[in-house]
Amino acid sequence: MTDCVIQVGSLVWALAGREKGSCFVAVGVDGGFVYIADGRHRKVGSPKKKNIKHISPADAPLYTGDLTDKKLRRLIFRYLTHTDRQQTRP
Repeated sequence: MTDCVIQVGSLVWALAGREKGSCFVAVGVDGGFVYIADGRHRKVGSPKKKNIKHISPADAPLYTGDLTDKKLRRLIFRYLTHTDRQQTRP
């Protein structure tokens, strides 16, 4: 997996670690690492640094607006409730 697949504002699934199976939003990309946040447990101000090998992009459009905790929570909630992605977690 390469850096160009994961962009800021894209929804991703955590494949390893304590967050395994959870949905997050990429709030930063730095080399082989992606900074992820969900707005609830991981805030935008203190995102989790995750190896790019340990995440998978979700089939969802990118969010290009300002990233705030409230907007992240809404974005993830809408993605999980309005699609059948809950059953197709990696």
